[in-house]
Amino acid sequence: MLGLPKGSLEESTRSLFAKAGWKITVNPRSYRPSIDDPELDGRFVRAQEVSRYVEHGFFDCGLTGLDWIQENGSDVVEVCDLIYSRASTAKSRWVLCVPEDSPIRSPADLKGKRVATELVQTVKRYFAAKKIPVEVEFSWGATEVKVPDLVDAIVDITETGSSLRANKLRIVDTLLETNTKLIANKKAWANPVKRRKIETLALLIRGALEAESKVGLKMNAPKKKLEGILSAVPALRNPTVSPLSNPDWVALETIIDENVVREILPKLKALGAEGIVEYPLNKVVY
Repeated sequence: MLGLPKGSLEESTRSLFAKAGWKITVNPRSYRPSIDDPELDGRFVRAQEVSRYVEHGFFDCGLTGLDWIQENGSDVVEVCDLIYSRASTAKSRWVLCVPEDSPIRSPADLKGKRVATELVQTVKRYFAAKKIPVEVEFSWGATEVKVPDLVDAIVDITETGSSLRANKLRIVDTLLETNTKLIANKKAWANPVKRRKIETLALLIRGALEAESKVGLKMNAPKKKLEGILSAVPALRNPTVSPLSNPDWVALETIIDENVVREILPKLKALGAEGIVEYPLNKVVY
């Protein structure tokens, strides 16, 4: 039984599973998806709730953020990191923010003031550790618009910072970096059959994530230029070199970062490579 995050991560999660080899079909009126694997069943619930349901055993495993695992104090097995989101492949941050023109410059300046956030327990622990008395209130959403009229500061999550800039907010401090994790119930993890399935999920999902930033590259090259071409290709591992019917030529194949191709392709062509083909990847498993 698999817990899947509903909301902002839903589409990117379904896309990731598709690349990993599992098709998840969703009825718009149902929280129960159809998965093309008889060994898997699942539910879409809010990411904030997944870790609690995994800990309590309703889900054998699930995907949720480190932030919600810590917020809920969930006692679960953290199987692996899966760094992806709706907007980027970087970690997100929970940040303490105030209006750009606010006189508040440090957390200490919030002594006796009010802070709004969805991550209430984490924020309380943060200020308690600094011995700064503040009033922390739960925010049901649209947190950015509550300062300065309703509260003095907010703690909100940001991926790119664009929403903060649009609302003219300034970051005072970062409380937590977070990313999606695959987590497991402890009893399920102790079950050899379920553990194998969870480890398979982890292996293939990580392979799909790894492939998102990489491409395959293959080409033909004259043997006499092979050394120069090999030195120009920053391969994931040593490139595969295969003979061709023409003994003076070889075929090369490798995996590289996608953003490198535009830099090295002209160089490869100048070195004598021909028939250069770039192709997408679904999974890269180390």
